[in-house]
Amino acid sequence: MTRLREIIFALALVLAAWAAVAQPAAMTADQALTFGIMLITLSLWGTGLVPGYVASTFLFAALILTGLAPPQQVFASFASSAIWLVVAGFVIGAAITHSGLGARLGALARPHLSKSYAALIGGLMVLGMALGFVMPSSLGRAAVLVPVGMALADALGLAKGSPGRTGVAVIIAIGTNMPSFAILPSNIPNVILSGVAEQSLGAHFSYADYLLLHYPVLGLLKSAVIVALVLAFFPGRVAAGDMTPVTVPGSARRQLMLLAVLLGVLALWSTDRVHGINAAWIGLGASLLLMVPQLGFVPPPVFRSAVDFSMLLFVAGALTLGAVANASGLGAIIAGKLFAALPFAPGRDFVNFISLSLLGTSTSVFTTMAGVPAVLTPLAPELSQATGFSLNAVLMTQVIGFSTVVFPYQVGPLIVAMGLAGESTRPLLKVTLALFAITVLVLLPLDFLWWRVLGVI
Repeated sequence: MTRLREIIFALALVLAAWAAVAQPAAMTADQALTFGIMLITLSLWGTGLVPGYVASTFLFAALILTGLAPPQQVFASFASSAIWLVVAGFVIGAAITHSGLGARLGALARPHLSKSYAALIGGLMVLGMALGFVMPSSLGRAAVLVPVGMALADALGLAKGSPGRTGVAVIIAIGTNMPSFAILPSNIPNVILSGVAEQSLGAHFSYADYLLLHYPVLGLLKSAVIVALVLAFFPGRVAAGDMTPVTVPGSARRQLMLLAVLLGVLALWSTDRVHGINAAWIGLGASLLLMVPQLGFVPPPVFRSAVDFSMLLFVAGALTLGAVANASGLGAIIAGKLFAALPFAPGRDFVNFISLSLLGTSTSVFTTMAGVPAVLTPLAPELSQATGFSLNAVLMTQVIGFSTVVFPYQVGPLIVAMGLAGESTRPLLKVTLALFAITVLVLLPLDFLWWRVLGVI
């Protein structure tokens, strides 16, 4: 496997050098060099030859030292709400763990989820899906569910390093993110798509219509496939000996106070459309409260051990890559070339549907998921004319595209959730690659039939 990763990285270096010299696809010299840097960064993330934060640091340094992007653009990701949601997630997760609330909630959930390993994995997926309807941030959902899930894994004897424990981390990471692509306000790419479509095209999306169109396949069926994949790739067993009652550590009074804080945060997150406060700033305010030493939720030593700066660098790098791809014009060039290569033609509805969906997926490999709406939405009128689909149908295929993940780095919250669980991100790749294949071969045709039934295409 190491040899294969080295070969892939070597190929990326050759392609990067060729791009910088040949300036393909009518790129300017700066765009070609930026494209080469992006290829190297993507290959480092994808192969795992070096830790993700090293690849992000390479991206930052290469862009600044070559003058391809100013520091304020390269490091703008650190001012983004996504980064501060990550910080809030670390702090909230640390508070839940340190106070013993995670262990207590795990003990309460244990009778319902401990009947079998399959019940545990399926139950955690259902909890993640349910949180998607009330919390607008997948990072926030992960921050709440990861400590509970890992405490439950401890109580059921799934030891550190075991496939079963890894499976718990993977199902929480994916379950708090992927099904929510089918719920309009619940993931960042959904919100970006809605905003860009409204501003540039005057298109407005209905919450109910969006849910009806996407949730049956992208929410329910895809979640069932994910549960099956996790059970297959990360087998585990809840032994009879693990069913004895566990002693919950920590002060019950402090746990009750923390639960009240978390319920308040959850209420604010759930009503963000009413008060207009970004979920990140709600999380930041909650983090400030939890970090006050006198309250004892997250004492300084716990904070220092809980906040993973390497994870922050990785997420910042993914955000920077998407921003630079869009600002440099590379995103539009890449999407345009893919557009020209795809077999669009009016009347070929199934081929057009698959092609539009894969266009979004392919674009996200270079721009990450959040960059897809910014790149493809301006092309929607041309895509509508080329396919014969309505403008709304073309826009909605983006949801299929950016919810179809090939590599985990494309979706920052997946990486963050695994970090919160204290697990490596490599196991995610098994699931994302298998899920990609099943999505293309099975779920996309089913989605096409569902759209037919609804009369969207």
